[in-house]
Amino acid sequence: MNHHQFSDRFRAQARRLGFDLVGISPATPPATHLQAYRDWLARGDHGEMGYMARSDRVARREDPSLILPGARAVICVAVNYYPGPPPPPPDDLPRGRISAYAWGTDYHDWMLPRLEELAVFVHAETGAAYRAYVDTGPVLERAFAAQAGLGFIGKNSCLIHPRLGSWLFLGVLLVDVDLPPMAMPSFPSCGTCTRCLDACPTGALVAPYHLDGRRCISYLTIEHRGPIPLPLRPLMGNWIYGCDLCQEVCPWQRFARPTAVAAFRPPSLDDAAPSLLDLLALDEAGFQRRFQDTPLLRVGRERLLRNVAVALGNLGDPHAVEPLTAALHDPAPLLRSHAAWALEQIER
Repeated sequence: MNHHQFSDRFRAQARRLGFDLVGISPATPPATHLQAYRDWLARGDHGEMGYMARSDRVARREDPSLILPGARAVICVAVNYYPGPPPPPPDDLPRGRISAYAWGTDYHDWMLPRLEELAVFVHAETGAAYRAYVDTGPVLERAFAAQAGLGFIGKNSCLIHPRLGSWLFLGVLLVDVDLPPMAMPSFPSCGTCTRCLDACPTGALVAPYHLDGRRCISYLTIEHRGPIPLPLRPLMGNWIYGCDLCQEVCPWQRFARPTAVAAFRPPSLDDAAPSLLDLLALDEAGFQRRFQDTPLLRVGRERLLRNVAVALGNLGDPHAVEPLTAALHDPAPLLRSHAAWALEQIER
């Protein structure tokens, strides 16, 4: 295999498929990232995400050859999903905030077919067996991406590229052949900046590079299945799915440019900042119709409307009293209890 020619063709194929960044890492995770992962689990920072701590999953993250026998390299790709800022709302409706990554099409549906197509190209060139993952397998994607030269890990635990910021979806291909290394750029770091730590309203970023998932608004609104802890509810503002605050304040984001992928841009304001009262009125069928093919579908109606009730309580809009009162009789227990809390906040 002519390494230089392969690298050129490989990079061109990745760009043709729509990936903004591509790199190749050895299949051995960096020791510092492995230890940080072990420490994160030992502190219980993964919260209810028990799958992160399962012994078989831990073993696979430490040794990718348990996923793909003979794994020798990890191909890492990234695509910029920054949709740009949402347009200002034309009304005074109480609106929720949704993390920018969920404004458009579910990224798994966009990335995985393209990653599989890249894998077919690599197989044709090298004969490699492969396994493809887009945020679904027991792989330390950010660690491999940093080792492959796609960026550096910031104090907010995100992968940051100096010319794109951290609005990046990642995908990985494990392959069982040695691949030629690609040119490794020299990256800066966060330096003395602590804007992300200072901006986190719940204190989830307890120290540089240390994220306590149990306090993270993204975790609370997406992964957490039960009642949101009472002390944290007032700190969540009007976020109803995810949170971008630690990314928005990062100085590297000033270099971010809007994504070239139309599927990641919101079709309308309501996809980025929906009316909370409209969401509260959704029954199960309405929820399924509205969020089909979007990341929000995975949390289900009960958890999303739990988050909506918390946001309405924090906004304190009196127009929410009547629909929240009606929600006290909803079949979903989580919604009923959080609607009662929201009414208490508004009526204070």
